[in-house]
Amino acid sequence: MSPELLLPLCTFAAISSITPGPNNTMMLASGLNYGFVRSLPHLFGITCGFSFMIFATGLGLHVVFEQVPVLQIVLKYGGALYLLWLAWKLAHAAPMSAEQAALSRPMGFWGAAAFQWINPKAWVMSLTALTTYLPQGFGVGDAALLAGVFGVIGTLCVGCWAMFGVAMRRVLQDPRSVRIFNIVMALALVATLYPLLA
Repeated sequence: MSPELLLPLCTFAAISSITPGPNNTMMLASGLNYGFVRSLPHLFGITCGFSFMIFATGLGLHVVFEQVPVLQIVLKYGGALYLLWLAWKLAHAAPMSAEQAALSRPMGFWGAAAFQWINPKAWVMSLTALTTYLPQGFGVGDAALLAGVFGVIGTLCVGCWAMFGVAMRRVLQDPRSVRIFNIVMALALVATLYPLLA
């Protein structure tokens, strides 16, 4: 990858990672409900899972989707159904007491990493980055650099959403406010499906 492409790549990684999407919406809710430290496995699952997805796709997994196009349809609608299920769970989640929050668990590393493979926004970001920023005839090192850039920048950007959720804890003190927040976040999660289904 040429040095002059590195700055535009970092800019694209930052903009695409900080804008609302399924990962960021879930991190915001996780920060609110569980705090920053308990949300870290979820955060690292997102960034490591997405980085691995970019790397694997760059090394040739995209050829599988070209050869078997039905897999794209399965991932597209399977991901949409999973997002709707997550939104339903979030909308119906009762506000947790401190004791309940201590006993319940946020999404873990492996669940968050696996989620990237059915996350529509992750696929769009991954394929756009691969086709835009990797040179013709790129090598393993180029794919690794691309994945690494998204790993570092994504961790910072998605982490901001978790910290924003933590900051919201000071504002959302009563159960009714938390319930409204969860419903709004569920609707935001559903709204992330619009580009996929439009």
